[in-house]
Amino acid sequence: MSVLLETSAGDVTIDLLVKDAPKCCENFVKLCKIKYYNYSPVYNVQQNFSFQTGDPIGPESKDSDGGSSIWAMPNSATKRATRPESMAFKPEFAAKRKHNERGTVSMATSQSKTNPDDRLASSQFIITLGENIEQLDGKAAIFGEVAEGFDALEKINTAFVDSSGRPLQDIRILHTIVLDDPFDDPPGLIEPPSSPVPSAEQRATVRIAHDEVLAQQDDPEQMEKLRREREARAQALTLELIGDLPFADVTPPEQILFVCKLNPVTRDEDLELIFSRFGKILSCEVIRDKKTGDSLQYAFIEFGSKEDCERAYFKMQGVLIDDHRIHVDFSQSVSKLSNEWRGNTNSKTARSRGGFGGFDDLEKRKQYRGGDAGNARGDDYGYVFDKDRQRSGKDGNGVRDRKRDYERDRDITRRRSRSRSPPRRRERHDRERDDRRQRSRERDRDQRDQRSRR
Repeated sequence: MSVLLETSAGDVTIDLLVKDAPKCCENFVKLCKIKYYNYSPVYNVQQNFSFQTGDPIGPESKDSDGGSSIWAMPNSATKRATRPESMAFKPEFAAKRKHNERGTVSMATSQSKTNPDDRLASSQFIITLGENIEQLDGKAAIFGEVAEGFDALEKINTAFVDSSGRPLQDIRILHTIVLDDPFDDPPGLIEPPSSPVPSAEQRATVRIAHDEVLAQQDDPEQMEKLRREREARAQALTLELIGDLPFADVTPPEQILFVCKLNPVTRDEDLELIFSRFGKILSCEVIRDKKTGDSLQYAFIEFGSKEDCERAYFKMQGVLIDDHRIHVDFSQSVSKLSNEWRGNTNSKTARSRGGFGGFDDLEKRKQYRGGDAGNARGDDYGYVFDKDRQRSGKDGNGVRDRKRDYERDRDITRRRSRSRSPPRRRERHDRERDDRRQRSRERDRDQRDQRSRR
């Protein structure tokens, strides 16, 4: 027994497990027969896990009742149940059936309000998008498996979704076709002569229609502009994270002019004199190499007002200065703002907190040989003979007797040298050890020869 679902992502054929879950299969087949699932949205898509559908209006709509079983006799046009007391039923859970395969179809269930041990189902069903989905075992009642249409499942699996799992562009069940129906129709079931049109409640839930063609941006210049904007935002965010920018959306000042293609001989004073006719200049700096001091042939000029800067931009484009035609543009650099921000931040921190580096509980590290380290640790480094020196190595005024220390160290060195064995004695000891080893080897060899002759 099979059912064909025609979805906006492709056709999906479902084989039903009538022997394992007859009640679930009957409910699903009869709902498909009365076209109850037509225009139902696919929602709660979890990549490589599962997706859920079966609510004809959609759970996000205030008009949705969550769906009803076939025994509640829902109207195929309005999707409303005529017998609300029978909207839910108790599904079968086959112990041998698990959500191990991709494309497993099962009824979504919820806990019964009257008996917490029972679970109830209505019309919503789940199709797995991955393998070994153990989280659904015992919570979703398996009644079928996908036989054809795994390409449609892959489209649903890779669809762009929002935070709630709903696809940004609608994916809907368009038609349902029952290929084989072994069940008798419940009393009062009415099969519509044709597929009903979507109701007003269903049309209200459309976000981006499934058949709407989204305009694609094919202009290479526009695409390149978007790429550069995204790259610039990413770089600005990186600079903010590492502390080079106060915030990623910082904008350059509007009264600073960028001048390039300068003659290497052009000086700061020359530019300031030429550009001063447009208004007050706060600073004028030709950028130079830090090591050689040679001009890098570009400069930044900061005016007192934005209007003066704009007037200079329009008037000085392509002007000849020192036999070079300059290029003028508005500055895009924020390095000066960043330097001022870091300086102000550090100075405020230092003034408010005090201490070394702005922290009261930090001290400058004391080195053994530097500053007043001798007062804190003594004049010695902690060798084993420092205690003797401290007891007798200073005169009455606290001044060390260096001659006495030298003689004491020399005596210690002599005593250590006398305690060592003379070189000749060591050589004789080595020869005796070698002789003992040789005799031992010869004795072992004789014993082996005697054993072999026996």
